[in-house]
Amino acid sequence: MRLLVFAVLSVALMVVDARFALLQPLRAQLGLIAEPVYWVGRLPVRLWEGATQGLSSRSELAAENEKLKAEQLMMQRRLQKLAALTEQNVRLRELLNSAALVDDEVLATELIGIDPNPFTQRILIDKGGKDGVVLGQPVLDARGLMGQVVEVMPYSSRVLLLTDTTHSIPIQVNRNGLRAIASGTGNPERLELRHVADTADIKEGDLLVSSGLGQRFPAGYPVATVTEVIHDSGQPFAIVRAMPTASLNRSRYMLLVFTDPRTPEQRASDSAEAQEALDREILQQAGTPAVAPTPAPAPTPQPEAAH
Repeated sequence: MRLLVFAVLSVALMVVDARFALLQPLRAQLGLIAEPVYWVGRLPVRLWEGATQGLSSRSELAAENEKLKAEQLMMQRRLQKLAALTEQNVRLRELLNSAALVDDEVLATELIGIDPNPFTQRILIDKGGKDGVVLGQPVLDARGLMGQVVEVMPYSSRVLLLTDTTHSIPIQVNRNGLRAIASGTGNPERLELRHVADTADIKEGDLLVSSGLGQRFPAGYPVATVTEVIHDSGQPFAIVRAMPTASLNRSRYMLLVFTDPRTPEQRASDSAEAQEALDREILQQAGTPAVAPTPAPAPTPQPEAAH
């Protein structure tokens, strides 16, 4: 009976709430009272969601941080490689410009090794007998002469640098043509000039070039720049020191020079013959007829005398 009463009362309240707004203020007050209960009930859910999201965000940030670090390392490696390639491009351009200024035939080569003996100044290059390299062949970089080939192997060669203690090269002062001998000191940044008279016209800053004497190095290539001239009144010769123009301990790319073995007279004679042959070929292509020699006039017959 009590259950029936409560059921009828509930139906009546639902009908009144649906058709009339009499219970709306009461429902609002009840909702306000129940709000803390709802908040406390949802608190564990919110705490769990917050903790899960925080851990997920932390993991994602850590993963993203590791990814960015890896990308940064890759970009730094590429940047370093790009810097190396840029420097290599600059050196190759300098070498190309140097090759354009050389009249002789040249062959580009690359450094592949250095002699470990500290008392010698030798390097190993990647061109050998298979490439036409010969003993005594001059080697230069973008700034000047470096040395000469002293050992030839099939695919590599050994080069003796100018600064080796056993090496000497005939030079002349570019300013006035004064001749001397530049010898190595074992220091890759210093040469010494032998037997220069104390009264010789040479001074700091003079450019020394190869003189071509000895038929080993072609004339006119930069060798060194004078850095120090010491005069001693009690000595017949001055002490002259110079710094090589070539980067002996830094150059990686070099040029092998194939010099012309002919004498100046032979080169002049061959040039004249080649010019004559070229002139004849031009005349033949132009169709100019050859000038025939003029025939001699026939003798005029004389009349017989009357009897």
